Amino acid sequence: MGTPTGFAFRTDEQGTVTITHHGRPAGTLRGAAAARFLAAAERGDDPQLLMARVTGNYKHGNERQARRHPRNR
Repeated sequence: MGTPTGFAFRTDEQGTVTITHHGRPAGTLRGAAAARFLAAAERGDDPQLLMARVTGNYKHGNERQARRHPRNR
């Protein structure tokens, strides 16, 4: 748990990167943002984590509160 899954991406001939999550569109990158994403993906960064960060499905802000919850101690 904690590792993002279900992300995929594809590029088109114009260089646009479309990111999907479980088959549904989650984000579109164009221009410099798409180039940075593709460079990071080629560099060997974890693609699932990278796509989660780019689409905003990463660290929603409640992690600190969840860490203090009695269930997680």
